[in-house]
Amino acid sequence: MRLYSLSVLYKGDPKVHLLKAAYDVSTFNFFQRSSVQEFMTFTSQLIAERSALGSRASVKEQGESCPWPHSGKSHPKTEPGGGQSWCWELLGRVLDEFSRQVSKVDWPSGSPATIEYSALDGYLSKYQVQSPAG
Repeated sequence: MRLYSLSVLYKGDPKVHLLKAAYDVSTFNFFQRSSVQEFMTFTSQLIAERSALGSRASVKEQGESCPWPHSGKSHPKTEPGGGQSWCWELLGRVLDEFSRQVSKVDWPSGSPATIEYSALDGYLSKYQVQSPAG
């Protein structure tokens, strides 16, 4: 499975906004990369707007699933077995780490330019394999 994006969003009132994201659009045509990245951001925001806090779901498109946790205070836990358990583990790890490193006071007004959290690029690079070990 290839990861193209890892995003952390804030679901506030009146809308969802992006706090931090990492993208790997290198497999797309150079002239499409900006549009693909914008589409990923838009889609992430749309899914977050339509999801309840604390819910967990997968979005399926053309046979591929995309895990989607929408955290309140709880984060997704790894389920034994199953091909996507490492995805849920990664998402839980990212959300837990982000929650510890970025003050909740900054979330309502935060943006990718103002939020200091640099781990997403590393996670995106590390998890470009089917079943990473730890």
